[in-house]
Amino acid sequence: MNENRSEMSVRIKTVLFAIVIVSGLCSCGGGKNPSGTESAEASVGDTLELNEFGIPVAGYEVETKQVGRGDFFSNILNEYGITNQEIYRISEAIKDTFDIRDIRVGNEYTSFVSEADTTLHYWVYCIDRQRYLILDLRNADSVGSMIFRKRMQTVPCYADVTIENSLWYDMVSAGVSPLLILKLSDIYAWTVDFFALQKGDVFKVLYDEVRCDGEVFAIGDVRYVEFTHDGEMFPSVMFDQGDGGNIYWNDKGESMRKAFLKAPLNYSRISSGFSYARKHPVTRKVQPHTGVDYAAPTGTPVMTVGDGTVIECRYRGANGNIVKIKHNSVYTTAYLHLSRFAKGMYVGKRVRQGDVIGYVGSTGRSTGPHLDYRIWKNGTPINPLKMESPSAEPLKKDNMDEFRAVMGVYKSSVDSIYAVKLYDGAMKAVSAAGKVS
Repeated sequence: MNENRSEMSVRIKTVLFAIVIVSGLCSCGGGKNPSGTESAEASVGDTLELNEFGIPVAGYEVETKQVGRGDFFSNILNEYGITNQEIYRISEAIKDTFDIRDIRVGNEYTSFVSEADTTLHYWVYCIDRQRYLILDLRNADSVGSMIFRKRMQTVPCYADVTIENSLWYDMVSAGVSPLLILKLSDIYAWTVDFFALQKGDVFKVLYDEVRCDGEVFAIGDVRYVEFTHDGEMFPSVMFDQGDGGNIYWNDKGESMRKAFLKAPLNYSRISSGFSYARKHPVTRKVQPHTGVDYAAPTGTPVMTVGDGTVIECRYRGANGNIVKIKHNSVYTTAYLHLSRFAKGMYVGKRVRQGDVIGYVGSTGRSTGPHLDYRIWKNGTPINPLKMESPSAEPLKKDNMDEFRAVMGVYKSSVDSIYAVKLYDGAMKAVSAAGKVS
């Protein structure tokens, strides 16, 4: 018992530390640099000045360009006097490190030409914001190559965003990376319909940003969220039980995962709701629309909202390309007007929640690309936006005390940060009013 309490204390302190302290730089790299050392940093000498890639600064004419349309590895190196025969030998020597066919238009490359003999000694290609291919061409018989990875920095962050226009617009206006939207939509996919956010809804979030060169490279862990929607607060807490399963829970220890996703596709908008008296946009006749239309670009992936078996996969007249899935003895869903079906989709196929089953289109009787999504409960159509879905397996009882303690730390942190922010805002307002008067 004492050992469990000790472990719990350590984890709580770790959580608090993660909120307050910026974690140290971590190396994401591997392999050897052109000089044969384990990292670029290790090759820095006392007198020889090297750049971030471990290449000497002095004695080279350095030129940076972008890969243009029609450019290939071969014609780029041809410009530096390297023959096609030599280029073939280079490509073969580095094929285990990088496939030269993956060079992309618009990406930058930097050439290091020796001022002494005007030959190309080093060539550095930017694969993405983090990774670089470095070629050491000094020895024609032994080409050196490595993938250099810039160091990443994980920074604990806090954000609160109030919806005034749209989640995307308000997130960016608040100075928060829109990448956070994707994380939030994943966590709340079973709880909150992101297509039905309302003005005044509020997100308060504790999360990690992964930064490279000071810019946001990715969103790391989202540790705690308070989402207030239509006056009701929906908290989410990150807590890993170590069983390889769910790690996000509500304040009661119930899984944030549900039997069904709230929506079958990512961020879009509702163009038509569930109704028994809708005027059809094509026929202009009043007829039932027992589903929800999601407007989205053609080709947007459509996911099954839950586990089940495909019972229909075909073109069906006005419904266009349709996939229908039986989830259990109670629920069935259908996805209409698809441009095409996902590869390997067929009647009888078993699908898992989140699997892509097709792509948004405008087949059948349709005025434009959208997904018509429908649900039946015991054979009767129901409104997908109002369906309540049961939670998956809850948190283990043995972990509840630790979970509540971790959640308490997170909540106290959010409350304190938000209070300070409100105080600072009030003081600025008072100061501004004093200057005006």
